[in-house]
Formats: sequence, structure tokens, C-alpha cells
Amino acid sequence: MSRGRFITLEGGEGAGKSTQVGLLAERLKAMNIPVVVTREPGGSPGAEEIRKLLVRGEPGRWDALTEALLMFAARADHVARNIRPALARGAWVVCDRFTDSTYAYQGAGRGLPAETIRGLEEAVLGGFEPELTLVLDLPVEEGLRRAHARRGAETRFERFDTAFHEKLRTAFRKIAQDHPQRCVMIDARGAKNDVAALIWQTVAKRFNL
Repeated sequence: MSRGRFITLEGGEGAGKSTQVGLLAERLKAMNIPVVVTREPGGSPGAEEIRKLLVRGEPGRWDALTEALLMFAARADHVARNIRPALARGAWVVCDRFTDSTYAYQGAGRGLPAETIRGLEEAVLGGFEPELTLVLDLPVEEGLRRAHARRGAETRFERFDTAFHEKLRTAFRKIAQDHPQRCVMIDARGAKNDVAALIWQTVAKRFNL
């Protein structure tokens, strides 16, 4: 049985992660690689219920610690019920957001100390992390413009102020800089097919495809 791989896509609002997750999965499936597409918060029935609490309502609905606890509760269920079983059967998992988003959103964005997040991460994940993280980067104004063009109820984080979103971008760039063996920055300003090509080049090189 072939070995499963765990790839995550990260970035601020409107960076195109969901689109690129789908395009990457299609490319992998074309090579007869079994793929599981998932997302955070969410990705399992229980985690999807928690997602509704996190992405709907007013920005101030939760304080930073409560928000992080909800994120990790969802993550614990997601990893146990979806990600680990998929990897164990040899599937590749492509996930829209993972723990890096907690460090960016609840940490840098909302001021929760990184040590607190690390404690939760260790308790829930025990060192489990993606093999490759693609950090989609683009200017905040462009990302928010794209995000606001979407329709739907899940707009809570989009409604935080611009300063919050600037903190997110800075945090994601720093995460990529601090973890060069795992993270690769992707310029997300281009057309979706151009961004997809950059992503595929990175994935193909990393995993010798």
C-alpha cells in the first residue's frame, strides 16, 4: 500500500484556498492517487457542528481563548475521525487550513499567547503535523475584495477590521519563514490556473511526482 501524505493550504480571507484545494485534488486523482479533501474548522460531522459556532455571528461572539478551544475541539475530532484513518489507508489528505491558522487568527490576530496555543497543540496533536503546507499570500485589500464577493452565512472572520487581516498576513508569512522545511509561500495574486500551476510544481517537486 502506498503511503498517505498530508498537505495543507493556508492564508488569509479570500486567498483562494478552497479553489486550489479542489484543483490540486483533481490533479492528484488524475494520477490515480487516492485523495481526501477536507477543511478546518470542520471535516467530520462533529467538527462541522463546531464550525457553525465559529464562522457565523458577530466578530466579538467569542474571546480568543474560547475560540481556540473550539478550534482544537473540532481539530481533535477531525484528525481522529477523518485525517488519521485516511492516511492509514494510503490516501493523500488535502486540507483547507490546519493548526497554522490558529496561530495566525487566534494568536497574532486576536492576541492569544503562542505558548497557550502550543500547549493545546501538544495536548491534541502530540506533534502530528502536515508534511507540506502551501501558504497562499496576497495583499489584504485584494483578499477581502474577493471574500466579500462571495455569498453565504460564514462571514464572521471577514468582518474583523483591516488591521486584524494585516496581522494575519504578517503571521502567515512569518510561519512560512520560520518553518522552511514544511512551508512554501505561493503568490496567490494571479489567475487561478496560474496559481494552481505554482502549487503543482511545488507538490510534484516535494513528493517526486
